Amino acid sequence: MKPSAFEYYAPTTRAEALSLLVAHGDAAKVLAGGQSLVPSMNFRLAQPGILVDLNGVADLFGLTDAADGGLRIAAMTRQRTVERSPLIAARVPLLAEALPHVAHPQIRNRGTVGGSLAHNDPAAELPALMVALRAQFCAQSVTGERWIAAADFFQGIFTTALEPHELLTEILIPAPPPRTGMAFAEVARRHGDYAMAGAVAVVTLAEDGTVTTARLMYLAIGDGPVPAPRAAGALQGAAPTAEAIAAAVAAVDSDLDPPTDIHATAAYRRHLTRVLARQTLTLAVARAQAG
Repeated sequence: MKPSAFEYYAPTTRAEALSLLVAHGDAAKVLAGGQSLVPSMNFRLAQPGILVDLNGVADLFGLTDAADGGLRIAAMTRQRTVERSPLIAARVPLLAEALPHVAHPQIRNRGTVGGSLAHNDPAAELPALMVALRAQFCAQSVTGERWIAAADFFQGIFTTALEPHELLTEILIPAPPPRTGMAFAEVARRHGDYAMAGAVAVVTLAEDGTVTTARLMYLAIGDGPVPAPRAAGALQGAAPTAEAIAAAVAAVDSDLDPPTDIHATAAYRRHLTRVLARQTLTLAVARAQAG
């Protein structure tokens, strides 16, 4: 298959790219890494009349320190860059741990962080990771910019809070509190395939070793990142013993309603969510205790 006819623009500045989005409205589609968009166009599942290629906008690439000890990721930064970055390994090791699960190296060489987030595939790892990390996203337009919490950004399958005239330009990941541990795990038929289910756990401990905050996020079991607030809440204020983690795992079923599809039944996905909750919460607690 080949894409339907379209006009191609290659801006070199943000201002030029944003002006093109305003000029062409809903007819325009942004090209980041193209790892989802180009196949969709080739199968004519997507037929944009205007393609705005961001690969020439130099200041949309890169990783920088944030003032609070966190990290800023420009939206066009390649996933492979994040995976291999010493700065990521030092500041947000959870991303370095999870990125090798995203498709295959050839995909990550071209795929961008912002492109995956703006696409919001329900089986994508990055959206769930960003919600768990409490990231903030910068949406820029010709009139200015606004910051959107990751938890508010993802609004449904392939749907986000971005307006048609806005670009996702930057991701801000705050520094975690002391004594915070994180973990990621997923189950796929083959490494690199879309996950049948995946989980992200973040646990912060008080000085006395009890849990002050816990977050448990899932991917590939709903229309986007899916939280498990009852399961995470079962750990709040408790000593993170095996029994407390077991209670959190038991609460997972009340949080989730996984679907049946060609890849897995709902019952099997329920089983996976419990297994992944135990794995990620146990590892996150151990990492928090180890400092």
